Amino acid sequence: MTDLGKILAFLGIIMVAAGIGLMLLGRTNLPIGRFPGDFVYRCKNTTLYFPLATSLLLSVVLSILLYLISRFRG
Repeated sequence: MTDLGKILAFLGIIMVAAGIGLMLLGRTNLPIGRFPGDFVYRCKNTTLYFPLATSLLLSVVLSILLYLISRFRG
């Protein structure tokens, strides 16, 4: 049971770090989420947001970053 507690504590720390990172990114005026390939559909009572271009860009950047990390680790 202590292993589960350690995993949950670690995931909590990661989520707090991600939240702080997103708050700081929001203040930099980067166009994350407002790329030309991001779709927004607004109706009377509904808004559907599908960030396709942002998802693809983040996927490529994270893939390259993780590749470089694995390459330097050995």
